[in-house]
Amino acid sequence: MHKIILDGRSLTLTALADFLGAKEIQFEITKDARRRMLRARELVQDAVDTGKVVYGLTTGFGKFANVAISRENLETLQVNLVRSHSTGVGEPLSRDETRIAMLLRANALVLGFSGITLECVQTLLSMLEKDVLPIIPEQGSVGASGDLAPLAHMALSLMGEGEVMYKGRRMPSAEAMADAGIKPHRLLAKEGLALINGVQISAAIGGATALRARRLLSCADVAGAMTLEAHKGSLTPFDERIHAIRPHPGQIRTARNIRLLMKGSEILDSHHDCSRVQDCYSLRCLSQVHGAVRDCLDHTSQVLEREFNSATDNPLVFAREGDVLSGGNFHGAPVGHVMDYLALSLADLGSISERRIETLVDPETSQGLPAFLVADGGLNSGMMIPQVVAASLVSENKKLAHPATVDSIPTSANQEDHVSMSTIAARYARNIERNVEKVVAIELLCGSQGLEFVLPLKPGPGVRAAYEVIRTRVPKIECDRVFAHDILAIDELIGSGELLSAVENAVGPLA
Repeated sequence: MHKIILDGRSLTLTALADFLGAKEIQFEITKDARRRMLRARELVQDAVDTGKVVYGLTTGFGKFANVAISRENLETLQVNLVRSHSTGVGEPLSRDETRIAMLLRANALVLGFSGITLECVQTLLSMLEKDVLPIIPEQGSVGASGDLAPLAHMALSLMGEGEVMYKGRRMPSAEAMADAGIKPHRLLAKEGLALINGVQISAAIGGATALRARRLLSCADVAGAMTLEAHKGSLTPFDERIHAIRPHPGQIRTARNIRLLMKGSEILDSHHDCSRVQDCYSLRCLSQVHGAVRDCLDHTSQVLEREFNSATDNPLVFAREGDVLSGGNFHGAPVGHVMDYLALSLADLGSISERRIETLVDPETSQGLPAFLVADGGLNSGMMIPQVVAASLVSENKKLAHPATVDSIPTSANQEDHVSMSTIAARYARNIERNVEKVVAIELLCGSQGLEFVLPLKPGPGVRAAYEVIRTRVPKIECDRVFAHDILAIDELIGSGELLSAVENAVGPLA
């Protein structure tokens, strides 16, 4: 049983990874967080009891903020809000994204600035513990006033309405909650608004993407090192002295990874005295490009973790001072900007990987390897079309990398006149990351095939470990076959973490 203690202030990407990997989970809200929540709820209840005019509590929403709501209709107001905002379209979020979104929303609420009841959050956490997962359509948010439509679908299931995934089936929420022994929550004043304000959908997609990108980036280093070995390239550009005098942290870490992966390579030793002076940029500048992606990912991770532990409601309840303040913490600009940044950075990672693939399959650049890495060329096409697939994915990424956050369409009759499009930015980054995984899988397919032509010389231990785990799924290419199966098999090795685990078991952790 994996226990997660929520205080609203200490959720990290590493904690998310542990959460996603746990078979069973149990949540505990700290005593301090409980006290904060209770104090804030008391202030909300006081506003209700005294009839204070507070946005979203005793008034309508958005353009209807000037419409007063009678006390007897306050709960109906919250229910109507959730139902009317449950307008999402498109495919549901993935299982991981849904679970992260639920956890992030709960973590934001336990900070104690929402005025929500403890019972409401506990119901959300019980759903996570029992694996009752809302069906949340991924499209429909503009990332301001929060991810309103998708978060409303989450809140809807909390009420026992809408649909969920439970025990492998899509079913009505009420049915699943009854089977799981969870009582649907009846929304009280402020609670519907508290549940849907914030960009936890954007942050959830961003968090899941960042976790995959961490693993992908290390696998891209492995692929680059394997290509360098098959290409009989030089290790000189990875000399630590070069990177010490341009001290970008990601660049230094990447160069270290390449040295570690290729240390003791017999292939490198075999061509110390060759006449070639320099390799092409996609090999020689690998540290600079992969390193820039690393630095981008580090910055993105910092911003996401800050967002994970933020209060994003409107209005916010400051119980200590007795104030309920309207603001704009729900706006998705911080998340949207870094997801656009990550998207374009990952697109470049795919671009340089595709160029390395080209250096392997083109006999003009491959340093003696057969055309398209196959014997009996002509009868066999070899790696001709896998390179075309990589080019196609890289081209698609160029369009996806156009920043979503430069656009804003006013909503809610110009009350919400500048919106972030953060969810779109996060989805673009996620789609690019998935495409780049496939490009790197193709590079590993070509690199492992290229190594066949330099045998019996052995590559460095990290590259050798990657080659060996690939060969457990993808045999040496003797003649043409359906290469889609090979690409998929290597893509699964990347996504499951099996490839990286094999490499790190051989050489230690990559940076």
